[in-house]
Amino acid sequence: MDVLVGMSGGIDSSVAAYLLKQQGHKVCGVTMTIWNGRTDLPAPKHTNSCYSPEKKEDIEKIKVIADKIGIPHVVIDLSKLYERVVLKNFQDEYLNGHTPNPCIWCNAKIKFGAMVEYSREQGLSFDKFATGHYARIVCRDNRFCIKRAVDPKKDQSYFLYRLSQTQLASTLFPLGDMLKNEVRKIDISQGFHSADQDESQDFYGGDYTDLLDVKNEEGNIVTTEGKVVGHHEGVWHYTIGQRKGLGVAAPRPLYVLALKPATNEVVVGYEEETIQHVVTAGQLAWGAVDHLEDELPVEAKIRSTGFPLDALARQNEDGTITAKFSSAVKAATNGQSLVLYDSEGRILCGGIITSSK
Repeated sequence: MDVLVGMSGGIDSSVAAYLLKQQGHKVCGVTMTIWNGRTDLPAPKHTNSCYSPEKKEDIEKIKVIADKIGIPHVVIDLSKLYERVVLKNFQDEYLNGHTPNPCIWCNAKIKFGAMVEYSREQGLSFDKFATGHYARIVCRDNRFCIKRAVDPKKDQSYFLYRLSQTQLASTLFPLGDMLKNEVRKIDISQGFHSADQDESQDFYGGDYTDLLDVKNEEGNIVTTEGKVVGHHEGVWHYTIGQRKGLGVAAPRPLYVLALKPATNEVVVGYEEETIQHVVTAGQLAWGAVDHLEDELPVEAKIRSTGFPLDALARQNEDGTITAKFSSAVKAATNGQSLVLYDSEGRILCGGIITSSK
């Protein structure tokens, strides 16, 4: 089988390519570049983040790894599309008082979308596309879905819930059944990286506000009763649940409860006010099922970190989904994703959080 492997230069994608080659597949590596040569941004704190300047030597290192594996390697420039799709969504969401997850959009639209399509347009022929993500793909009743990885600490299923049936049908995750320490041993044994190789960082290594292209705009920090307790320089500098950096004196620590771009207000309150039990999401992507008929017991996540929590889920008449958690959740954030799993760890569906209470 011919397999195209997305190679970032990191440990996981390198081992994924190696394993597929060892299994007898005809493998080709592909790397996408997404930096558009911007010179207006401060130097990122972490240069191994996804959105950072691609140095010539970084690409060369990936080619060295591909040579060690014995596979060809190509580079595809997707910087303009990344700007239009991922960064535009990121900017719009932040300026509307939401906290987006750009990795989720990048996976669905760019990494498993445009990169695969552009590779075919450039004449590459392959049957499957593979990455080094820690997740599994299962098919039941003619439906494909993402399933949690064997290694719970490395599971990345949350970031992949928006992949379509077409994408899942032609995707491989060679590391889904492996533990990270097993992958690391293979990487070191093959000489791909040194034993002290850093893991990749978040999508951007600097301050997120660098990417918003807006000037500071002074506004008020207020309580839920509307009392002004401080000032800020733009709601986009804050996220729901944030505690540090508010610069407001109070008897107890204050947390960000809401962001109001229309009035340029940051609403704050005490920790108990960040607790919710019901979370609703829209813009749904379906996995193991294509709808929910009745209220259903699920395991649900409202952010990438942490483990799924028990909840009852229902599909609403307007097409959204609502999860009622059996225990309290903290700071469910508009713009992040609500992802529902069944008891086997399969993703039922997920969507963008629109409200919580």
